[in-house]
Amino acid sequence: MIRNIFLSLVLLFGLSLFSNVHATHLRAGEIIVKRVDCEGRTFEITIIVYTDSGPVDPVLFGMGELRFGDESDPDDYFLSERTPPGLPEIQNNTHVFWNADGSTRVEPISEDLGADVSKAAFTIRHTYGSNGKFTISYVEANRNAGVLNIENGNSVNTRFYLETEIRIDPFFGCNNTPELLIPPIDRACSGVAFFHNPGAFDPDGDSISFELVTPKKDVGTNVAAYVDPASSVFYQNFNTGNETGDGPPFFRIDPVTGEIEWNAPGAIGEYNIAFIVKEYRFISGAWRLLGFVTRDMQIIVEDCDNERPELTIPEDICVEAGESINEIILGTDPDGHNVKIEAFSQVIEELGATVSPDPSVFVPSIPPAQMQFNWDTECLDIRDQPYSVVFKITDNPPQGPKLVSFATWNITVVGPSPDLNNIQQDGQGIRLDWSPYFCQNAELIQVWRRVDSNPYEPDECETGIRENAGYSLIAETSPTTTTYRDTQLAAAAKYCYRLVAKFPDVPGGESIVSQELCFEFVPADTPIITHVTVEETSETNGEIVLAWRAPFELGTFPADPVYRIYRAEGFAGGNYQQIAEVNGLGLDSLGFRDTNLDTDGKVYNYQVALLDPTASTGTDEIMSASASAVRLEVTPQFGRIQLDWAAVVPWSNTIISPPEDSEHLIFRGLEGQSQDQFTLLENLDVTQYGFSFTDSVNLSDEQVYCYRVLTKGTYGNPAINSPQLNFSQIICAQPSDSIAPCAPVVSLVGRTCEDFIATSSCDFNDFENQISWTTEFVGECENDVRVYQVYYAPTTAASFELIAEVADTTYLHENLPSFKGCYQVRAVDRSGNLSEFSNTFCVDNCPYYELPNVFTPGNNDGCNDVFSAYSSGGDIIGEDGSGGCGEVDATKCARFVRRVEFSVYNRWGNNVYTYTGTAGTENSILINWDGKSDDGTELPSGVYYYSADVTFDLVDPTKSTKQYKGWIHLVR
Repeated sequence: MIRNIFLSLVLLFGLSLFSNVHATHLRAGEIIVKRVDCEGRTFEITIIVYTDSGPVDPVLFGMGELRFGDESDPDDYFLSERTPPGLPEIQNNTHVFWNADGSTRVEPISEDLGADVSKAAFTIRHTYGSNGKFTISYVEANRNAGVLNIENGNSVNTRFYLETEIRIDPFFGCNNTPELLIPPIDRACSGVAFFHNPGAFDPDGDSISFELVTPKKDVGTNVAAYVDPASSVFYQNFNTGNETGDGPPFFRIDPVTGEIEWNAPGAIGEYNIAFIVKEYRFISGAWRLLGFVTRDMQIIVEDCDNERPELTIPEDICVEAGESINEIILGTDPDGHNVKIEAFSQVIEELGATVSPDPSVFVPSIPPAQMQFNWDTECLDIRDQPYSVVFKITDNPPQGPKLVSFATWNITVVGPSPDLNNIQQDGQGIRLDWSPYFCQNAELIQVWRRVDSNPYEPDECETGIRENAGYSLIAETSPTTTTYRDTQLAAAAKYCYRLVAKFPDVPGGESIVSQELCFEFVPADTPIITHVTVEETSETNGEIVLAWRAPFELGTFPADPVYRIYRAEGFAGGNYQQIAEVNGLGLDSLGFRDTNLDTDGKVYNYQVALLDPTASTGTDEIMSASASAVRLEVTPQFGRIQLDWAAVVPWSNTIISPPEDSEHLIFRGLEGQSQDQFTLLENLDVTQYGFSFTDSVNLSDEQVYCYRVLTKGTYGNPAINSPQLNFSQIICAQPSDSIAPCAPVVSLVGRTCEDFIATSSCDFNDFENQISWTTEFVGECENDVRVYQVYYAPTTAASFELIAEVADTTYLHENLPSFKGCYQVRAVDRSGNLSEFSNTFCVDNCPYYELPNVFTPGNNDGCNDVFSAYSSGGDIIGEDGSGGCGEVDATKCARFVRRVEFSVYNRWGNNVYTYTGTAGTENSILINWDGKSDDGTELPSGVYYYSADVTFDLVDPTKSTKQYKGWIHLVR
């Protein structure tokens, strides 16, 4: 502890003296993190900095403090204690890299950064003891002197701080931080627009975005007196400070490409900025933030008479895996100076793309300079996000600084379409056959189906099933499978199929859709439902008209057929109840009116059964497919109302042709009007817009509007009249609803700690929490909840984050690193109004730690050879002290322990042994003491005393440490 205080004082106060002799004046940098093994929690952390080397001063780096963001020993933070004795003195125009083992290697600088800039990097591995969100940071005492927009130019006494955030969570999967290929030192000309691109990419193919932030000098602390580079203090004529002299200057970053534009720099000197590169992954229907990298960057503005060079690059392209890309990039300079073209991209660094010339050199710009780009793509290159290639062109004037320009080219690599080549009847089903898929790294083959044909051709590089095309996903098979048998079929329908290959979620991606194959028609040997239409909307007196036709292919048909009508609640299936039995009066159109229903609040589905005339008892049934009513939902918004409708039916409600049959009709009326008084509001082409429509026509915030939708469907069979017309129920809403729903009350469903310890094994790691909530709709809040948002925080000190949206009042939080965590829930209504948060309900771990009081080191009998906490792998003595080692009592196992500080004292009170163990590291929390003192001497038999400060993994960090004291009988 004394050493830590001393080093901190050196960092905070002493380095200003040190800097006069051997200073590390940092200009720019970032922290990059790579996961070593997706099965573990070990990460490779690299700190990259750019230093002010000056004409004679050596490059020094490493007198700062590295923090891993967890509860690591503070002694691990100081880089100077991990590096070789004596800081390496590396002259300018070189790199010094410090490896994790403390060794160094020196490499020439390849970037054209100027004679007074050098680069250094340090790499170390760290293992985290648990899952969570961690901020890795590094701070040193001095920035370089004279930065104009920090501390009024007194930047040399301002600390330099970097931070990167990572998240370890099985829910988010394995992850590495974004990497930045273009150095964060760049030069600009006063009065000339400046551009820079960091050349960032995500090695996992995640989506990245960029955001300007204020440079920091420590965690949560911005540098003092920071001024935006485009502030008026740096301009003589601010209102005409841009490049064209017709407006004020501005400084911004493109959130998508990361391109920085400063139009245009003012006062000559050095400026520092900072930005973060956030990475997102699409998980469970939402974009989730995985973490970020902060880059602290320096821009050196000089006086020059020069114009920017220019690049000509290809249009963004999309290619199928296996195709080759060969393109020429051109570069020119308005002043006729020589230029150098460089390319920065993951595809060059990791995926085999090449450029020529390489390395880049300055060449004449007349005729235009050329760079050749070549890439032979492979199946392993397929991913959701495009690859970005950042081209940089630099001119080379005879005097003054060089100017640069950037251009970004995006390349998307998609999977080729599967070859669906055969469809045929197979017993009671339909069999599909296709060729082995070209890309063996596909995760699965998806089988999509619709009723009736939609023979669209995908656009160039359009992947997956087109939205609103009417297909439903019916199966996902192994990528090595080449056949599928569909048995969930409805009578008389024309079924059409397509295939899509899908690739792993990280990096994602899917194939171009296959061609469509159709089967005409499924044998019609059961009743065929054609209509389920809502005739009256009411909570108690609702009516639905059901219509069907007799089977086509029953063989000998009874003269007076008998049909039974079955009904269930919900869109499909359920607890069917027979509601009627009717005699068939014809073959083409039969019907039944179902009354006294709650069509206002419920959706119903039906099946029709024909009594089999060939059955000996006359009671066997031939059952139709089920079909539901159309259910309309409305979502009031400010000044508009959104309508969404759905039905689960054996026909298709998306008709491709004729065009007029592709339109669903939307009717609107006022509250209190009968449905006959409604007027036609819209003919909506659902092949373009889907089953959704937003009404914003002449709406009043004070009026309640009511809606009804008429759908059109088809079996694709000319023997069945088309379209089938079915109405939804009537539903009403008022625009600009601002009344929030009521707040939920949360509770936990599940085990107690007593139950858990008594029934779980020592190595139990299947953690999940089942939470539920209730809502009492009382007072001014409303009962119009659409979904509930579930929020989670791993500890009481952490912030809550949204983890799920559910329509039910219960949620199972699975794949957790432990039980601990806090939950809040809030309700969201159809208008997007949010309720207040529920009560905070915290779940805690069930901590346990117990030490024995006898052990026998030295006899090597495999029993009690070390002093260890109870565990599944410990060789601990029996409770009776007899020295018998049997099976471990699982109720005594160490559980949810993060850290142990253990000390042993002899009978005179002298400390003879100390030990610190941290979960997930080589120093186990089980202790495993071999009976030797700190200096390696075997201690004699006798009674010793111990003290153990045990830190548990608890939801409240302030209550996580407990002290254990006891005696140990050491027997030799």
